[in-house]
Amino acid sequence: MALEVTVTAPVVSFRNPLYASVQVCLPCPPPATVGGMLAAAAGGWAQVDPGLRFAMAFHARGQGTDLETYHPLEASGKRTDPTPRDRAFLADVTLTIWLLDGVDGWAARLRRPVWPLRLGRSQDLVGISIRAVDLVGGPGRQGAAILPATAGGQGVRLRLPTAVSTDRARTRWDDYRFDPLARAADSVGEGWCDPQGRAVVLLPPVHPSRAEP
Repeated sequence: MALEVTVTAPVVSFRNPLYASVQVCLPCPPPATVGGMLAAAAGGWAQVDPGLRFAMAFHARGQGTDLETYHPLEASGKRTDPTPRDRAFLADVTLTIWLLDGVDGWAARLRRPVWPLRLGRSQDLVGISIRAVDLVGGPGRQGAAILPATAGGQGVRLRLPTAVSTDRARTRWDDYRFDPLARAADSVGEGWCDPQGRAVVLLPPVHPSRAEP
């Protein structure tokens, strides 16, 4: 049995940290971002098993661009004038997370999270629902799944942050595969599938300790 967590939000934006001077939006949340949301529910990373792993799928039904005001710093650290800049965003999104270990504990945490649950930026609050599901071992349909690149599959190959150290000085990066249109029909041959036949493939551990030297 697994815990299926469905997260919804009207607007989200995931800045690609590989681009320092422009606001490039990733097509899906990095595993480190989702891990941070789970840690917020638990009350901080100190309350989370260092071996935490999960599977996830993501779909956005729209996208757009608006303006956001930035407050850049000079090299000396002094503030400069506010700068408007285009910000890409995703709209009407659904994130599905499958947790296979500590199901009862995570269900209790997510029903009464210690900190507000956000996805991406601090102002992007989310709605959440949870349920227990029975998984079947074997291949499943890729669809909107976010997969480790080693699992194969179709879609865009992405270099995403898997874990970020608590002092934010170090990041562990891994390669993933994702189809933003959620049309990938490949049968993924490792992991499990849910009652709808969707692939459930565990991602690498996301705890900050995994980013330590």
